[in-house]
Amino acid sequence: MQRLLIIFCLITAHRLCAQTATGSWFGRADVELAGIHNNYLTELVITQKGNRIEGIFGYYFRDKYQSFFIHGRYNPKTREVIIQNIPIIYFNSNSTVNSIDCNTNFVGVIIRSRVQSTLKGAFYHDEKYKYLCPDLKVSYTLDRDDQHQDSLQEMTVSKGKIWKPQADDMVVDAVKTDQPKKMTPPVAALEITPVTAPTPPLQSDAGKIAESFSQRKEVVTRTLDVESDSVRISFYDNGEIDGDSISVFVNKNIVLSHQELASKALTMYLHLDSAVDVNEVSMFAENLGKYPPNTALMVVTDGKNRYEVFMSSSLTENATIQIRRKKSP
Repeated sequence: MQRLLIIFCLITAHRLCAQTATGSWFGRADVELAGIHNNYLTELVITQKGNRIEGIFGYYFRDKYQSFFIHGRYNPKTREVIIQNIPIIYFNSNSTVNSIDCNTNFVGVIIRSRVQSTLKGAFYHDEKYKYLCPDLKVSYTLDRDDQHQDSLQEMTVSKGKIWKPQADDMVVDAVKTDQPKKMTPPVAALEITPVTAPTPPLQSDAGKIAESFSQRKEVVTRTLDVESDSVRISFYDNGEIDGDSISVFVNKNIVLSHQELASKALTMYLHLDSAVDVNEVSMFAENLGKYPPNTALMVVTDGKNRYEVFMSSSLTENATIQIRRKKSP
């Protein structure tokens, strides 16, 4: 009986744990209108405390990333998540610099299976914006591999500090591959002022790197068909941290240089160039580290699907992936 009681308690605890909304959720929001429109890559990093949730809502639209502190409600019985007053850039804005925001309310339901956990719902427009802002349908997936969620929550929610993108998080527009932009969050919800990290310029020897890049052989590792006009790309050192340093090229234009691969991801958000059929992302090896060749795990997310690609570059070859956006049926 004692063993049965212990087993019962463990199963009960597991089920209770499984009901939690806590976690890092990533997804893609789509405009509920006919036609082809820009997508929103969006993230929710939340902690559940009783029937309340709090954390960070962030999204990337075209060439701009924004993040906000959020507070909401969670119903463990219905698994419903409700977050009110979320500002989102108007989907038809000509410019993300001088754009207007649509005030929305998020309502979603957590669906769990052995394979994955999803949070399906929509950002519903505020009544006063009903003739301007359409609803946004979204499907989040729980990122079970995210090892930074606990520390991120501790930093932002428990201690009330300002969340900001890490120093190596970049926003890159494939259409104008000039200078990558630092992801700088706007004034967060509840009138909290963000902290902005300085943007490091590309190194002065970028021209030399670009010349060396053009002289090496391009090796296409994989072709990905994605469902969004934007993707999140993260690079990790594949194996032991041995000092591998890389530059990243988008459509043969350098966007990042002198980036050392580590266990912490080197992340960039890429807005694809719709004028070309295929966008290319290449990894240029600046050195071979302690254990040649220069290898990395690249993780590409389009808000719906997650792809893992093992990249290997040498002093004579550039590892490249091709990204194509799926055409609407």
